[in-house]
Amino acid sequence: MTETQLIDGKAFAEKLLSQVAADVAQLKEKTGKTPGLAVVIVGEDPASQVYVRNKVEKTKAVGMNSVHHVLPAETNQADLLALVETLNRDDGVNGILVQLPLPKQIDEQAVINAISPDKDVDGFHVINAGRLATGQEALVACTPTGCMMLLKDRLGSLAGKEAVVIGRSNIVGKPMAALLLAESCTVTIAHSKTKDLPQVCRRADILVAAVGRPEMVKGDWIKPGAVVIDVGVNRIPAEGGKTKLVGDVATKEVMGVAQAITPVPGGVGPMTIACLLFNTLKATKMQWKL
Repeated sequence: MTETQLIDGKAFAEKLLSQVAADVAQLKEKTGKTPGLAVVIVGEDPASQVYVRNKVEKTKAVGMNSVHHVLPAETNQADLLALVETLNRDDGVNGILVQLPLPKQIDEQAVINAISPDKDVDGFHVINAGRLATGQEALVACTPTGCMMLLKDRLGSLAGKEAVVIGRSNIVGKPMAALLLAESCTVTIAHSKTKDLPQVCRRADILVAAVGRPEMVKGDWIKPGAVVIDVGVNRIPAEGGKTKLVGDVATKEVMGVAQAITPVPGGVGPMTIACLLFNTLKATKMQWKL
């Protein structure tokens, strides 16, 4: 029986934020300018509000300027696109993030594609997706970027490893597969239509679960000694009428089988905001040609 290690995403994220803060201080000294991140939120969704507040605090903590726009839920698409265009032209803004989901009167893809690819710190723009797919310098979605950092920290070289990604979203699954491929893994993208999913997962040296279904991946799906990255964040009922957060992997069943796993909470989650600021720094350096 293997002793399964829990991968501490929180500690890694703190280390990454310290590094970003040191780099920002160096940039300021060198150029006399401060990198800036603009966050736009439409509507009053409480979860988004908390998330955005956290982003604003962390942005300031690493020494960057934070620009924060809160628009009413009834904002129309033309007004949001006009704001994005203003931010695209603003030299004081190096990264632009429009908080998703957007109200139903707004076409999310149109908004994502209106953001300048060079300021697209979420890494969702079709040009950044294309750059990633073709092995060019790109701003890559924050969650897969964080997953990749945790994997390389744990395993060193990933070359030749068999990787399975469950989930094919544009936000996690597809960019994750492209990053693994770039590290010379043999990559399978699995999803809800995959035949004999447990058997596919049992081949994986690296298993990334990003489907949004609570504890779907069972202990007997895991190859002994595999590294499991659990991207899922699912709220389920708990005792006493409360709720609790669980991932897409049945963590208790995996203990003793996997070499290591990211816990939920405390695994991939903290990496996402840290990687957003890492991307903002990267975008700034690209724009300032440093």
